[in-house]
Amino acid sequence: MPSKNSSSRGNQQERLKIIGWIVGFVDGEGCFTISLHKNPTTSSGWQIMPEFIVTQGEKSKQALKVMKNFFGCGSLFVNRRDDNHKEDLYRYCVRSQKELREIIIPFFKQYPLKTSKRNDFEKFSQVLSLMENSEHLHLEGVRKIIEIIETMNTRKRRPFF
Repeated sequence: MPSKNSSSRGNQQERLKIIGWIVGFVDGEGCFTISLHKNPTTSSGWQIMPEFIVTQGEKSKQALKVMKNFFGCGSLFVNRRDDNHKEDLYRYCVRSQKELREIIIPFFKQYPLKTSKRNDFEKFSQVLSLMENSEHLHLEGVRKIIEIIETMNTRKRRPFF
C-alpha cells in the first residue's frame, strides 16, 4: 500500500506536468488581448475589454476543457466556420477582470511563458492593474492603455484617435 507521501508526491508531479503543459500550450495557441470600443455610456467614452484566449479546432477541444477545469473559470465558445475549413474553431476565454486578476495573472507570474508572448502577458497585466486603479475611467488613463495596447501582439492596427 503506497504511503500518503508517495501518493501526495505523485499528485504533485502530475500537477507540475499539467502546469508545464498549460504554459507550453498557451505559448503556442494562447493570446492576451485587449479590445477597445467606443461606448458613449462610459465615463471616458471608451470600453476596454481584456481577454485571455486559447483556440483549437474541434478535434482538440478536449484540451480547452482540461484548461478550463484546471483554472476553474472562463467559458468555451464555438466559432462556426462556413469557409473551406473542415472543423469549427473553439475558444477558451476568460473575460472577467476578477478572474483575470485573481487566477490567470498569478498563474502566469508564477509559471512564466517562454516565448515572446511573455511580453504581451506583462503588458496585459499592466493594463489590468491600471484598470483596477480606475485609470480607464478617464481619457488620460485610456490614452495610457492605448499606448500599451498598440505595442501588443505586433499586428497592424488603425489608430484609435
